[in-house]
Amino acid sequence: MDVSFLGGPRPQRGVGVVAPFDFALDRELWRWVPDEVSLHLTRTPYVPVEVSLDLARLVSEHETLHDAVRTLIAIEPEVVAYACTSGSFVGGIAGERAMCEAMTRAGGALPSVTTSGALLEALAELGAHRVALVTPYTVSVTRALEEYVAQAGVTVTGCAYMGLTRHIWKVPYRDVAAMARRAVHGGADALFISCTNLPTYDVIPQLEAELRIPVISANQVTMWAALRRLGTRAVGPYQALIDPAARLGPVLPDGPGLPDVPRLPDEEQQQEGST
Repeated sequence: MDVSFLGGPRPQRGVGVVAPFDFALDRELWRWVPDEVSLHLTRTPYVPVEVSLDLARLVSEHETLHDAVRTLIAIEPEVVAYACTSGSFVGGIAGERAMCEAMTRAGGALPSVTTSGALLEALAELGAHRVALVTPYTVSVTRALEEYVAQAGVTVTGCAYMGLTRHIWKVPYRDVAAMARRAVHGGADALFISCTNLPTYDVIPQLEAELRIPVISANQVTMWAALRRLGTRAVGPYQALIDPAARLGPVLPDGPGLPDVPRLPDEEQQQEGST
């Protein structure tokens, strides 16, 4: 009889995750994680600011990151991931690199990744140089994401955004899919769905089958990059980034009555807000 369980649980490898105070999708992150890995989440302090460029700056200050990482080191994670897209692209490529350096210092040389850094890593892995973007953000935050990927030499072929400043985790898959269909045009190599507070896990295979391009999302690339540093793979069947053997399925018909999602205008001064 196998009584090996009497020795206790199997050892777990740890990923420390720093998330903004309003992050609501802990369960989604876990869906990409294999059984031998545990996530240890901590959050930045609450600030009374809606999703916006201002909030992105506040939740990514180096002092805030330092304090968050210090709350994790007692449980000895092997890597630390900052799970916020806007917070890691708001300072551009140089700002993202500085964030990783700050987290690594706070963790005593722990490897560190951010969502926006993982995005560029994933695009390189896929060989994608032309990307369509979907965001729940307002125009100002969406513009900042466009500028970030442009700094990396990636061309934005199309973009759809929702203009939300709160409750992003409540957006249904149907709306995410509708935005994706509106964003993808002009020969995109891949589609990126931004914001770690936007649910995406189940919609990725559907959109890849329909759009015939890799579809990557904020939470997906964050977990993929963090687990890669552990020498292990994320769990994502039929997701091109994670499961290269997966084949894109047949084109799916558009669902009925899809909502009208605005595309980013060429010029505008709109009401600000978003993360």
